[in-house]
Order: sequence, then structure tokens, then C-alpha cells
Amino acid sequence: MDKKELRAVIKYLHKKGMKPKEIHEDMVKTLDEDSPSASTVKKWVAHFKRGNESTDDDARSGRPKSATTDDQVEAIHRMVMNDRRVTVQHIANTMAISVGSVHAVLTDILGMSKLSARWVPRMLTADQKLNRLEISRELLARFQSDPAKFLRRFVTQDETWVHHFDPESKQQSKQWKHAGSPPPKKFKRVASVGKVMASVFWDSEGVLMIDYLQKGQTINGAYYASELRQLKEAIKTKRRGKLRDGVLLLQDNAPVHTAQVAVAEAERCGFELLPHAPYSPDLAPSDFYLFPKLKSDLRGRRFHSDDDVINAVEGYLGAQDATFFQEGIAKLEHRWTKCIEVQGDYVEK
Repeated sequence: MDKKELRAVIKYLHKKGMKPKEIHEDMVKTLDEDSPSASTVKKWVAHFKRGNESTDDDARSGRPKSATTDDQVEAIHRMVMNDRRVTVQHIANTMAISVGSVHAVLTDILGMSKLSARWVPRMLTADQKLNRLEISRELLARFQSDPAKFLRRFVTQDETWVHHFDPESKQQSKQWKHAGSPPPKKFKRVASVGKVMASVFWDSEGVLMIDYLQKGQTINGAYYASELRQLKEAIKTKRRGKLRDGVLLLQDNAPVHTAQVAVAEAERCGFELLPHAPYSPDLAPSDFYLFPKLKSDLRGRRFHSDDDVINAVEGYLGAQDATFFQEGIAKLEHRWTKCIEVQGDYVEK
């Protein structure tokens, strides 16, 4: 029996002169588990005593209505498209329907979800997106024509600062606790002033060389050209046959990398410089893979000198096997593909 039918029975028995307790006992005997509660019977007897004959729920101002009609779904969709940050509560208040109904329409019918905005290096212009798109297409095509040969020839490079102390992340500071114990506290800390710049050259087999900038020196085109000469010697020693195949060097567009003296030195070394779009750390393996993993390992550790930092960097990278570096380089295929799919926009994962 539905609610209206149960209320009709209560109304009938009330008119027969039965008291609420008697009505409830009678309905329990007849309907067992389907009978209404004693409080419900008492409420509706009071309703009928007031002279009300209807078995419908009393109308209440502002009472939520069901959000199942096409018009309501369309109205909710329109509100969201007009303001992507609109809250479920605001929609419910405006439409005079329940929060649960709004949420059901958004997720189950419209297939929408609300996500936090992600940080990106910059707002890309249409030309910058087109450039990223074209470069991704070019490199993906070269890779897919002969993946093994591409990986055999591929080398990538980038610089990063490594601090004497870098605070651990919020995720790293999480602790298990009992239900009744107070939450752990964490004092706000900032990265130390002391730091070392590391220039890391690596490929799918591992690190080829790391150069650490000495105090008082600055990286310029001439300095980077000297690093490329060192790289050539390192490849001769560590990767027999790689120079003969021809090195494909992927680097970003920092001024030291694009300086005339550096580009000329790369040519003399026999390196082919692969195109790389400006403002594209999401397409640089050092930025999206190697450096984040390295710094995650070092966070929360305090180093007392540059030498301590250098030992920690080389200790971490030296402990990784070839599969670690292969994984980082292999992610490029996915990222180039994703960049093409999103028409040159940033790739998150």
C-alpha cells in the first residue's frame, strides 16, 4: 500500500471512532511490517480531527520539488553553462528543488563533475597552441616510424635548482592517528637559500652526465657549449654507437640553449636539436618526470653543504635502474598524443 492508501485507512478507522492507539494496533495486526508507525497514525488522526479531508501532504512554502522534468534539467544545464563555478546549493535555492535532486541531474543525467582549476605555466595564445600541436605531430610521427631507433638516438637535458633544505609536501607529512588523538601539527617552513644548480643529461638507459654550477659562475651560451662538448665525450664512453647513429637532443628554449655559440657547438658535436615549443614543461621529460621524482625523494632532508646536496642527487639517480629512465622517456609518446588530442593545450598526465 502506498502512503495515500494508508492515510485513507487511518481516516476510515478514525471516522469509526477508533483512537490512534487502537488504529495503530489494528493496522499492525493486518499489515504487519507495512503498517505506519504509531507517531504517523497519531499525526494523521490529528490532521483529520482538524477537519482536513485530504490525504495529500500539506503544501509547504519552499519545499523541494523533484528535478526530473526535461525543463528542469535544461534549466540546470543552462545555469551551469552560464557560470561554471555555480554551487549546487545556489541552483537548488534558485530552482526550489532539493540539493540531492540537483546533484543527481548534474552527475547522472548531464554527466558533469566539478573539479578544481589546475595550475598551468601560462595562458597559451592560439599561435602557441598551434606551435605545440605541430611540434607534437612532428615528433610523434618520427617516434612512431621507428620507436627503437628513436629511443636509441634520444638524449634530453635540463637544469634545476636543488636546495639544501626543501620542506616536505603536505602529502608526505600525513600520519596515522587514533580516532581520539589530536591531529598532527606542522610548522610552516620555506626552502633554504643555499642551493645547487644541476644540469642533467640523460636518455632511456640512465644519466649520461651531470654538471654542477660552481659558485660565482653563471650559465651562458659559452658555458652551455662547453657542457655539450663534455656530453659528447660522455656518450663516447657510456653509449658506444650512439654518436654514429646521430644524437637527437631535446632541450627547452632557454636563452643559453638557443644562443648562437651553443647551437653551433651542438652542430659541431653532430647533435640534431629536436624542436621544443616555448612554455612547454609538460612536454619535457626532466620537468614532468625526472626532477619531480628527484625532489620528492630529497624533500624534508637537510643538507649542510653543496657537496651533501651533490652526493644526495647522485645517490638517488645512481640507484635507479634502466627501467626508471625508460619509463620517463616512454611517457613522451602519450604526451605528444594527448597534446594533439587537446589541440595544443597543456597536458596534465
